Amino acid sequence: MFWIVLSTAALAATWTAAGVAALSAARTARTPQGAIGWVVFLLSAPVLALPAYMIFGHHRFKGYWTTRRAAEQAVIAKRNFTNARTQDASALAVNTAPFEVIAGLNVCRGNGMELLLNGAETFNAIYEAIDNAQDYILVQYYILHADGVGLQLQTRLIAAAERGVTIWFMTDSIGSRKLPRDYKHALEAAGINMIDPAVQRGPWHRLRINFRNHRKTVIADGRIGFTGGLNAGDEYIGLDPKFGTWRDTHVRLTGPVVQQLQLSFAEDWLWRTQEPILDLLNWKPEVSPQDLPGLIASTGPGDTTGNGSMLYFSAITAAQSRIWLASPYFVPDQDVFAALKHAGLRGVDVRVLLPETIDHHLPWLASFAFFDELREAGVRILRYQGGFMHQKCFVADNTIGGIGTANLDNRSFRLNFETMALFFDPRPASEIANMLAEDFRSARELTESLSQQKLWIRLLAPAARLLAPVL
Repeated sequence: MFWIVLSTAALAATWTAAGVAALSAARTARTPQGAIGWVVFLLSAPVLALPAYMIFGHHRFKGYWTTRRAAEQAVIAKRNFTNARTQDASALAVNTAPFEVIAGLNVCRGNGMELLLNGAETFNAIYEAIDNAQDYILVQYYILHADGVGLQLQTRLIAAAERGVTIWFMTDSIGSRKLPRDYKHALEAAGINMIDPAVQRGPWHRLRINFRNHRKTVIADGRIGFTGGLNAGDEYIGLDPKFGTWRDTHVRLTGPVVQQLQLSFAEDWLWRTQEPILDLLNWKPEVSPQDLPGLIASTGPGDTTGNGSMLYFSAITAAQSRIWLASPYFVPDQDVFAALKHAGLRGVDVRVLLPETIDHHLPWLASFAFFDELREAGVRILRYQGGFMHQKCFVADNTIGGIGTANLDNRSFRLNFETMALFFDPRPASEIANMLAEDFRSARELTESLSQQKLWIRLLAPAARLLAPVL
């Protein structure tokens, strides 16, 4: 009798919890489809659905947003550093208002950019900046390995610390979960400021592993900054036998956008440690002779709207003649999916460059469920053949160019913390377009429909698409 009562009580508690979770999902899910999916799953299989909802059901961080508001007065003072060099919007060929709202910052001129087209170029430039730093270095990676590249980075950071440079260093505890403790201990022993993953807040809580800080940032003295697709590991210089040649893009930044990039780093550091470092950083930008109008857009689950999705939507809808995009994963939300189809129907030259090589099976499979509709609308899908392609960049017409960390998927749109460097000038747009045109020569265009794919792709792609909200 006791066990019957206990099991009945447990069943009632489970159904009650599932009902509460279903109400929460109906109220807070990002899309109607997501709300329906969670409600049905929770009420039909609560034992399975409740743990899943605890991990995957949340989509915003109230605490993160509260922390940002609490620091707003200090942050506003730093954000205003760009006012003196704010770009006159009327002088640009594109309406930058959507991008400025998404970033919470103004487009500013006086910037310089240099495309870095592979791991060797990227890490050589980063090592040089670290070796020449005199005051401070900021380092943030999603994935960091204790291999050749990781140890080289460690050695140079320790050498910088020994000559008196202050260093703030953080990684994502999910992406860098295999980083050994002795690697971190060596940095700490050198006096480098680090975040202990064991005591991280918010998205690094055990029930929030669905949220990742996907940013890759290195800044030296507030004068030189780096962001883009490359994490720190040997595979990013083509030494992984599984992937071989690794095609990726990073960007070296100078000018006021470096201050915008370090503002994002300082906000992340404040959120994760409650330690403000704003007043310890250089907020006087050095103007680049390139004098490019640019902007850093940092997005994530702390945003009140889906800013990651809106950034790509804004670029696609702004395009009049072409929109070329490159991403290792393609699982767009309905807004970006519709914008791509509409651009194709408008006669815009729409090309999406994706890798042929499989990195993660689920998003690779899910992408096939989108291709037929896109191709029918005139969108060209190109599969890169020259190794694994991991870059995240786009060019719209000859007016907008973007390089950064955000993939064309729901995870980057709403679940991850991301960074994109945007430029509104024909010079960087042409450079990115020329780079992508070269990549297209190493790609084959997809002409087969889903019904013509191998049996396992035909069967599994529609099923994988059901997981699109978390891919």
